[in-house]
Amino acid sequence: MAKKVVATLQTKSKDWTKVIRMERSPKTGAYTFKESVVTLEEAKTLLK
Repeated sequence: MAKKVVATLQTKSKDWTKVIRMERSPKTGAYTFKESVVTLEEAKTLLK
């Protein structure tokens, strides 16, 4: 029974992806990395 629950959770997690963006700090000029988990549609618009 536990295998069925794990299998159903894995199929629903395919609609999400992790996006890592690099941003520059206005004060120091150093680069920082922002991580977020978004849907595939939002990821496509962020990468354009």
